[in-house]
Amino acid sequence: MKVCVVGAGAIGGYVGALLAEAGIDVSLIARGPHLAAMRTNGLKLLIGDGEVHVRPQCTDDPSELGPQDYVIIALKAHSVPPMVERLVPLLGPETAVVTAMNGIPWWYFHKLGGPFEGFRLETVDPGGMQWSHLGPERAIGAVLYQACAIAAPGVIRHTFGDRLPLGEPDGSRSERCQRLSKAMIGAGIKAPVRRCIRDDIWMKLWGNLSFNPVSALTHATMATIGGDPGTGAVVRAMMVEAQGVAEALGVRFAIGVDERIESGRSVGAHRTSMLQDLDAGRPMEIDALIGVIRELGEMVAVPTPTIDTIHALVVQRAREDNCYPG
Repeated sequence: MKVCVVGAGAIGGYVGALLAEAGIDVSLIARGPHLAAMRTNGLKLLIGDGEVHVRPQCTDDPSELGPQDYVIIALKAHSVPPMVERLVPLLGPETAVVTAMNGIPWWYFHKLGGPFEGFRLETVDPGGMQWSHLGPERAIGAVLYQACAIAAPGVIRHTFGDRLPLGEPDGSRSERCQRLSKAMIGAGIKAPVRRCIRDDIWMKLWGNLSFNPVSALTHATMATIGGDPGTGAVVRAMMVEAQGVAEALGVRFAIGVDERIESGRSVGAHRTSMLQDLDAGRPMEIDALIGVIRELGEMVAVPTPTIDTIHALVVQRAREDNCYPG
């Protein structure tokens, strides 16, 4: 099995290191000092009380690697369209593309059925670049529950979480999905094959679309946001609106809004990824987490007034700090 991880940063490096340690033929695509360090010293993953040290092939040029069995894209959603043409050399006739990123994926309306079958989401796939070049028939969905960070170039620190559910857009338990699941489970990653991967995507997104932009606007942690009556009410309103959009698309939520808020609040003094990006001057995941909900809301005629307001504010905040990728 040949696996290429595109975007071998925090999460991508975590997955790549564990798969390589388990004996999978892994290659990593990265850039800058992190790539240079991995080329020189290999990739080190600090996990639990121990560490994993591997030396997979590392490059910034996908054309060096050739066709893969699986391409795991662990970039932030807005980083994929500009480089999607460069990923084509990784694709063979049977290559599967795993979307290991936050937010609504570009293939969302592939094999969903209903009136929006085949619809391409402009907010997450401008011009349909991913749909056209990668092909929705290759897509396998994934949901990330890990917390990792680049401790130093070439060094990934895993903080918590080992769940990474997988799922086909059509809900089938395909051979390719089960094969990847088995490989990941053998590497120590809990990666069950799920029948309704979109439900899992929305459950994770439910927290990200609300806590993340509010944290970027307030600089508060998840515990503070969820525990404060004012910001807690804003988060709740955003979740209720998003739930209306999701349910109009056939999604089922396994828990209620208040339980999901409590789940986020219980994470504690955690600074969300959007706030971390703002602090570091990096582009923020606004469109894949919030903008796309507005697009979906318009499609299904479900109003999203609170989401619209927070979206406008966080876009302005990002532009003021040159952190808006759009």
